[in-house]
Amino acid sequence: MTLIMTTKPSPTNPNSKLTTVDILILGAGWTSTFLIPLLEYQHITHAATTTTGRDGTLKFQFSLPKKHDEEPDLKPYSALPAAKTVLITFPLRGAEETKYLVESYIKTHSHSATTSSSQIGLIGEDSETDTKPSFIQLGSTGLFTIPSQPTWVTRHSAYNTTDSRAQAEDALLALGGCVLDLAGLWGGERNARHWIDRVAATKEALATKKSLHMIHGLDVARGIVAVHRRWEKARGERFMLTDLMVYDWWALILGFAGELDVENGNSERAEKQMKWIGELMQEQGVRALPRDMETLGRSYDSREFWETFGIMPTRSRISSVVIGGQY
Repeated sequence: MTLIMTTKPSPTNPNSKLTTVDILILGAGWTSTFLIPLLEYQHITHAATTTTGRDGTLKFQFSLPKKHDEEPDLKPYSALPAAKTVLITFPLRGAEETKYLVESYIKTHSHSATTSSSQIGLIGEDSETDTKPSFIQLGSTGLFTIPSQPTWVTRHSAYNTTDSRAQAEDALLALGGCVLDLAGLWGGERNARHWIDRVAATKEALATKKSLHMIHGLDVARGIVAVHRRWEKARGERFMLTDLMVYDWWALILGFAGELDVENGNSERAEKQMKWIGELMQEQGVRALPRDMETLGRSYDSREFWETFGIMPTRSRISSVVIGGQY
C-alpha cells in the first residue's frame, strides 16, 4: 500500500458537509496530512476542523467560557457533525477543559438535551436511547520524563501527575476515553536530520544527548484507525506509541551529518560534529554505536499497543530518503 501524503488537508473534502461521520478530527494539523489520506483510502467517512476553516475544513476553536456563571455558547459544537469517534489533536490543559469539551459535544449530539458532566457516564458506550461517541486524545510521552524513572518505561509507569496536560488526559480516561501518548513525530515536513544543529550546537550539548524515541506520521494514523475500529480494547486506556526502536542521538547524528554536508555545502560544520562524537566516544569509553540501553538511560517499551491492536509499525528506522512521495 502506497499513500501519497499531502502537506495540508484536502481542500475539496466531500465529507466536510456530512451530518454524520465515522471520525471527526478536531484540529487538522500535521497528523491529518497522514490520517486523512489513510481514511480516504479505507473509505472511512470523516470531517476535520481548523481554527480558520481553511482548505475545506470546518471552523472550530476551543475555549472555555470566560465566566463560569455565563451560559456557554454551544453553537460551534452544534455545527459539528455527529461522529462515532472524536479525535482531539490539540492539547487540553486541566480536567476542566476536557470535561467541558466532552460535555459540550455530547450535549449537542445527544437525544437528551439535559446531558451534564455528571450524566455522561462512560463515553463510547451505547444506551437504550443513545450512542455516545468515542473520544481519543493525542498526547506526548514527555509526561513520563520524571526523576528516578527506571531504564525501561511502559504505559503503566509513573508520570508527572502535576502536568496540566496529564491532568486533562486523566479526566478523559475517567470518562472512558482513550489517550495516545506519542513519541517524537517525524515524516513529511518533519525531517529528523534538520534537528541536528539544534541538538548538536556544541560538544557539551552533544555529550548530554542519549536516547530518542520516534513515531512516523503514517503509523500514528494507522494507530488511530486501529483504536477507532477496536474501541472495546481502547476504552479508558492510555497507550504509549513509538516505532519500537530506541535511537542513540550520537548514532543518528553521525549518520545524518554527511547528508547535511552534501545538502548545505557546509563540510566544516559536519566535520566538527562528527569529530565531537569521536572525542566523546573516546572520553566515555564507548566502543561502538549505538550505545547500550543502560548507557542510553530512558527507554520506552510500547509493545503493548501494537500487540493489543494486532498491527506493527511500518516506518521503524528514521530515514530522510523520499520513497513514493513521502518521507
